[in-house]
Amino acid sequence: MAETLAQVIDKQDAISAAADALQPAVTDLFKSGGEAGQAVKNFLHGTWLGHPLHPVLTDIPVGAWTTALALDAMEAVSGREEFGSAADAAVAVGLVGALGAAATGITDWSDTEGRGRKVGLVHALLNAGATTLYAGSLVCRRRNSRRVGVGLSMLGFLVSGAAAYLGGHLVFGEKIGVDHTAGQHFPNEYTPVMAEAALPENQLTRVLVRDVPLLLVRRAGQIFALAETCSHLGGPLSEGELIDNTVRCPWHCSRFSLSDGSVVDGPATHPQPCMETRVRDGQIEVRLKRVNPSAWDEIEGM
Repeated sequence: MAETLAQVIDKQDAISAAADALQPAVTDLFKSGGEAGQAVKNFLHGTWLGHPLHPVLTDIPVGAWTTALALDAMEAVSGREEFGSAADAAVAVGLVGALGAAATGITDWSDTEGRGRKVGLVHALLNAGATTLYAGSLVCRRRNSRRVGVGLSMLGFLVSGAAAYLGGHLVFGEKIGVDHTAGQHFPNEYTPVMAEAALPENQLTRVLVRDVPLLLVRRAGQIFALAETCSHLGGPLSEGELIDNTVRCPWHCSRFSLSDGSVVDGPATHPQPCMETRVRDGQIEVRLKRVNPSAWDEIEGM
C-alpha cells in the first residue's frame, strides 16, 4: 500500500512545483548564515549524534499525543477532571516536540531528491496539518470548549498517523536517513588494491575490492582509504572535492575526514567506513580499520 501511495504522489506535478520552490529557499537560508548556518544545519541533521536527529524528536509528539488520546478516553469513562488536565498538558508537550521535529525534518528534506523529495513534502504537509489541529484543540480546551477540543485532537491523531505511515516509507522504501554503506563487505585482512606508484598525489581515486568501491587518496605522502559510496544517499565520493584532509560528496556536500571517516559537515550523519593502509611489495593493501588493534596486529604491520 505504501508503495502504491508513493507512486501516486510521485505523479503529482503540483507537488514537484511546490518542492522546486521550497527546497532552494531552505538551502539558501542555511547558506546565507555562512559557517554559523552550516553549524546549525549540522546540528539539525544530527551529525553530532551519529544518527539522524529527526526520528528522535518525532517520538515526542507521537508519544505525547497518544498519551493525550488515552487520557481523554479515561476522562470520558471516569468523569474525573484530572485526566482531562493531564491530557491537555500532553497535547501541549506534543506541540513543543512537533516544532523540533519540523525543524529537523525540513532540514533533512532539503537534501533529498526524486520520489523521496515528493513523498517527504506530503509527509511534512500532513504533519503540519496535524500540528494545526492539535493547536486548535489546545485553544478550545483552554476556552472550555472541551468536546470540540477533544474532537480536533482525535482528527489530528488520524492525520499524524497518516504522516507517520509515509515517514516509515521514506526510511524503508526510499532509504532516507539510513547508512548507504551498510551491507557492503570490506576486507578484514590486508588486501592489495593497486600499485603504489599508480596512485597520484592529491587525487581522489576509485578502486574496487571484490566489487565494493573504495576511495584512495595520497596526501602529503600518506595514503588514506574510505568507503567510496557516500553514507548519506550513495553519492560517488571519487567525483567529489578534496578539501584539506577531507572529501566532500558531489551530490549533497557531505564532508568526511580522510583520517577516520568521521562526518565534518552534513547532511550525512553516519561516518564513512575507514580502512587501514600499508604498502607491501609495491602494492597498496587495505583492510577495515580495527577499533582496538591487538599487539599482534601492530607487529604484523611493521
